[in-house]
Amino acid sequence: MSGGLYRSANAGWGNDHRPDGATYISAEPLNQPALESTAPPPEQVAETSAATNSAVMAIGSLVSRGTGFLRTLALTAALGGALVGDAYTTAQILPGMVYEFLLGGILTSVLIPVLVRRRKADADGGQAYAQRLLSLAVLALGVAVLLALLGAPVLTALYGGEQSGEGYPELVRALSYLMLPMIFFTGLSALISAVLNTRGHFAAPMWAPILNNLVVIGTAGLYIAIFGAEIIDPDEMTTGRILLIGGGTLLGVAIQSIGLLPALRKVGFRWKLRFDFRALGLAELGRLGGWMFCYVAVSQVGLIVLFNLLNRAGRENAAGPLIYNNVFLLLMMAHGIIAVSIITALMPRMSAAAADGRYTDLAADLSRGTRTVSAVLAPIAVCYAVLATPLATTLFRYGAFSAENAEATSLVLLVAAVALVPFAVSQLFTFAFYALPDTRTPALINIPVVALRIGVQIVLFAAFSASFAAAGMMIGNAVSYLAAAIGSAWLLRPRVGRIGLGAIVRTLGRVLVAAAGAALVGLLVIWLLPGDDTPSRLEAIVQLVVGGAVITGTYLGLAMLLRISEITEVVGMVRRRLGR
Repeated sequence: MSGGLYRSANAGWGNDHRPDGATYISAEPLNQPALESTAPPPEQVAETSAATNSAVMAIGSLVSRGTGFLRTLALTAALGGALVGDAYTTAQILPGMVYEFLLGGILTSVLIPVLVRRRKADADGGQAYAQRLLSLAVLALGVAVLLALLGAPVLTALYGGEQSGEGYPELVRALSYLMLPMIFFTGLSALISAVLNTRGHFAAPMWAPILNNLVVIGTAGLYIAIFGAEIIDPDEMTTGRILLIGGGTLLGVAIQSIGLLPALRKVGFRWKLRFDFRALGLAELGRLGGWMFCYVAVSQVGLIVLFNLLNRAGRENAAGPLIYNNVFLLLMMAHGIIAVSIITALMPRMSAAAADGRYTDLAADLSRGTRTVSAVLAPIAVCYAVLATPLATTLFRYGAFSAENAEATSLVLLVAAVALVPFAVSQLFTFAFYALPDTRTPALINIPVVALRIGVQIVLFAAFSASFAAAGMMIGNAVSYLAAAIGSAWLLRPRVGRIGLGAIVRTLGRVLVAAAGAALVGLLVIWLLPGDDTPSRLEAIVQLVVGGAVITGTYLGLAMLLRISEITEVVGMVRRRLGR
């Protein structure tokens, strides 16, 4: 139940959708985190531990997201944090929005589980069923692209808000015409990845996004080489500039989907067009996917409000969509590498427990996951908050991204750090419902959650200046994530029994103490280091390296002292392996 930009939460610059509707710029294709959480066949699950699955997925996600982050840095340096960058960010939300309505959340909660069941139950291993599904998807995605192109003016007006500068709406619209065909390739990529995952092949879906990232990185580099890296007004974006940056973004997604095709043949899948769609059981798919569609639709309302407010702030030279999305990416990198990996390992266990009626085991896994996610993400949240200024300066202050843009980024990151743990925990509880399986309850929970988020964001936008708008959006996110986690836990208890609330509260209390201690020590160290609040790049790097090491070391030391088992077990495992 997220409040991110379209790359997710929930499309970003080609890349991270979540079933809750959040989006952010990163390495994976739309819905990639959801695909990563796809459970392999039970016989494979039995052979590997949750810890091993987490480690494998974390490594793959780290590499993929790493190149995705380089992609973001390249685009940020090329376009800057002003109106042109905001126009690009607004345009790239549109294909993600249409895709999410059409397939995104339904793929995660309905189609993937169905593919797994048909893979096991059908005599042909579910091949004919997958062929029908891919055939229908190709037709549906093609129609969606055509309709989206026809409706581009309406879409751009809906998300772009009122005119924020001369040539701004026209630039958003021009870029959207180039990016909307991403709907087709994104959906194709996600479906192929799902077919591969259900056949036990995870390598290609994990590495294909890197092709996308490399293409866009090359595009941004070529843009800088030809046109330079400087802040310009929207009406200065020539046709050549638009074609290069928009076309390169589309090309990256197309190459990513094409790169997955050889893997289909490798796993023995033959793609044959089939038009006997009745055999898909469309009535059942529609019934199962209806609530997820409701979930996504509600999230889109929140996204429309978010983008309108951010574009209004950008019109006043404050942090707009691009800066907000860059910060959201940092949150999602931590969430994707750590929390998604933990959820990935727990999801098949929780699903199997739910299928067997072992709700006590499901509750135990949910409690363990909540404690682990919180304990591991807490020091990262502290680093984001304490080191917000050196992080923004070191990571983003290049090319057309000015010192003022970096300063605005640091404020948003400082506030966003509070949202990291609540977001991860709310996602874990949402996937617990999917394991039952239940898409209805998360959809119903999402209605008041999004309403709360919108209310908080509008109030903060009206109460404070435009310079605080993006940070206010993050506060709204954090409040809604916390509400989603509490509401989900309350509604899960009658279904699965006690989830170990006492153990969770005790762990969270210890984590809070360790995090507070690490934050105080980190602040002291940053105060002693040169650079103050406006460090040079070298000073920022020193603050980042020294401060990060001190915060991490202090947190680990306090965690060992407080006996936070979720941390002590990891430290013990590392020590044992280093001692070999």
